[in-house]
Amino acid sequence: MGRPSINSYYQWIKCALMLRIFIQHSIMGNTTSKTGSQLIAMEPKKTTVFKQTCGVTYRIPALIYLREDQSYLAFAEKRSSPCDSDAKIIVMRKGTLLKGSIQWSPSRELLSACLPGHRTMNPCPVYERNSKTLFLFFICIQSKTSEHHQIMTGRNAARLCYVSSKDNGLTWSKVTDLTDGVIGKKVRKWATFAVGPGHGIQMENGRLVIPAYVYYIHCKCVCIPFPCTIQPHAFSFYSDDRGETWHVGQIIQRKSCECEMAEIINRDGKSHLYCNARNTRGHRVEALSETNGNSFDKPRLAPKLVEQSRGGCQGSVIGFPVPEYISEDQDGVNKDDANLPFSLDTQTWLLFSHPTNKRNRSDLGVYLNRSPLHTLRWEHPWIIHSGPSGYSDLAYCEQDHFACLMECGKQSELEEIAFVDFHLTDVIEAIDDKLKIS
Repeated sequence: MGRPSINSYYQWIKCALMLRIFIQHSIMGNTTSKTGSQLIAMEPKKTTVFKQTCGVTYRIPALIYLREDQSYLAFAEKRSSPCDSDAKIIVMRKGTLLKGSIQWSPSRELLSACLPGHRTMNPCPVYERNSKTLFLFFICIQSKTSEHHQIMTGRNAARLCYVSSKDNGLTWSKVTDLTDGVIGKKVRKWATFAVGPGHGIQMENGRLVIPAYVYYIHCKCVCIPFPCTIQPHAFSFYSDDRGETWHVGQIIQRKSCECEMAEIINRDGKSHLYCNARNTRGHRVEALSETNGNSFDKPRLAPKLVEQSRGGCQGSVIGFPVPEYISEDQDGVNKDDANLPFSLDTQTWLLFSHPTNKRNRSDLGVYLNRSPLHTLRWEHPWIIHSGPSGYSDLAYCEQDHFACLMECGKQSELEEIAFVDFHLTDVIEAIDDKLKIS
């Protein structure tokens, strides 16, 4: 007999997933619940990593998984109030996988990640696999100068900085300020800028990519900018020599803001750099680059990824390999088969996290795209936190396992930054449940 088709594989997996749902519902009672005759996927268990206290608020989560020692590094801004102008310093906790559970270290302040007279914001980690160097990018902003003030005056007060670690975050280098050497005279047309927030990536060809955005001054009159011509645009900083030198990529030619990026590898091995950015028009902005991020072509709105009406919210995106049970049997399958819930035109799938409520920051969801070169193929989100929720950052671990670090709470998304981990099958089960209900 010939090898079973991909349809057979998927049907087998689907049956296995449904059996798992039934068993978990019947025995454990903590993964699914019934509404009428339908099975509804419930939220994953949360672990508080940073918690708001009197006089201290933690915001802007960033997460990275280090495969070498099977650990997570969770970063956040420590602030004296929820206001951006009251950000102080970046803090970090390390979560190590021990005997099937994650043990978190005490919180540490990264004292070297700062400049005198500046506040530190927007942690953005990336790992360089060849030199085994962890870079933590961030911005340092002069005193209490607000982003609004920089935009109105057209005078940038932000600095591009990083610290690095050779021992998986145990110790950190002194701060390196890249502003003058990397941005240089371009900053004259930048009202302000920032990295991420969230994680950077290393592409298959070795390029390091740090997502960023800039409030670009499109028009000046006698050196005075017209505020209405200052618009946000996503772009990236990148390095092709393991982080020795850095460069500025071209901006996305559409209004876009805080962003994250992921690499999509098509079936023939060609690389596409994908950008998913914050927007103010009700939907996220997406763009693709075939030049490793030097420039992005044809930015468009993602109609299935909602954005909050009051300015939107940051979101996170991660790329990961197509699961083995699908990729191993791609040969000879019609990639346009309408019965398949996925396309076989890539070796990569995407996961995206963001508040799903159209009106306010609440109900953080995880979206799956099994055909990532097509913006219309985003599927129904799995809600991993019902209630107030804000910024988040995803990490791909290994063997179809993921984690998310997110702002969330019962009354406000500023109450805590929590960690959850889950498997791809959890996401697929939730999607199947939504399809049954609809």
